[in-house]
Amino acid sequence: MGCCSGRCTLVVICGMQLVCILERQIFDFLGYQWAPILINFVHIITVILGVFGTAQFRPRYVTGYAVWLVLWVAWNVFVICFYLEVGDLSKDTDLIMTFNMSMHRSWWMENGPGCMVTPVTPAPDWAPEDHRYISISGCLLEYQYIEVAHSTLQIILALAGFIYACYVVKLITEEEDSFDFIGGFDSYGYQGPQKTSHLQLQPMYM
Repeated sequence: MGCCSGRCTLVVICGMQLVCILERQIFDFLGYQWAPILINFVHIITVILGVFGTAQFRPRYVTGYAVWLVLWVAWNVFVICFYLEVGDLSKDTDLIMTFNMSMHRSWWMENGPGCMVTPVTPAPDWAPEDHRYISISGCLLEYQYIEVAHSTLQIILALAGFIYACYVVKLITEEEDSFDFIGGFDSYGYQGPQKTSHLQLQPMYM
């Protein structure tokens, strides 16, 4: 019963992770955030493998999922520090999130709750010709805090997933050990007692 409830809980957590990361992936695509897009894709694949390992009693898959969650938490902590500009980090750096391939920022920068986008003309001389120069005002919540909220939610789900993944691996391993103990006699070629015949053969005289 404990194994079933633990596995079911882990599957539910993985399902929540998939829903949240797919939502995040969509907005990262809209904002051309290439680094998060690639890492989100790896996370999606790993969570699917975690669900498969949980459903099919494959502890190696669940262990791999748990190891990835440690890296996933570290990435989301970095994203939080990036948008809050901790230390020398700056959220206006193009290299980290877009691989310096574009000047796009988070999709929430222009589309956040209450944000009003106003084109600025004429554009400054340093602005690329194929980009528009805009002014954003009236946002009820700045885009960096929305990104921080996304990463915080991912960290909470990852911590819950890590705890239950370790729990499920422990239960599956114990269950496999108990099966090996029960079936251990077969591996040594154990045979049960056999009936012996009490019939005695008598010689025949011709």
